[in-house]
Amino acid sequence: MGFLRPKPPPLPPVAPPPEVPSDELSSEEKERIAKEQAAIRRKQRGRRSTIITGPLGIVEDKEEALDTLLGKN
Repeated sequence: MGFLRPKPPPLPPVAPPPEVPSDELSSEEKERIAKEQAAIRRKQRGRRSTIITGPLGIVEDKEEALDTLLGKN
């Protein structure tokens, strides 16, 4: 019995879309971004210096590794 229900209120008008921000960055924003990127590069360089192994693992002779594993130096 749909005729007994009240009609819904009308919808409010649609708000206009917000203005699109410009693609250009101000000089202050460019400086801030450059400082952040420089800090990230410094941190990466510092972390790389603490990594002792290479991309293929520890670089040493197999004989030296056996001596170390057996307790011989």
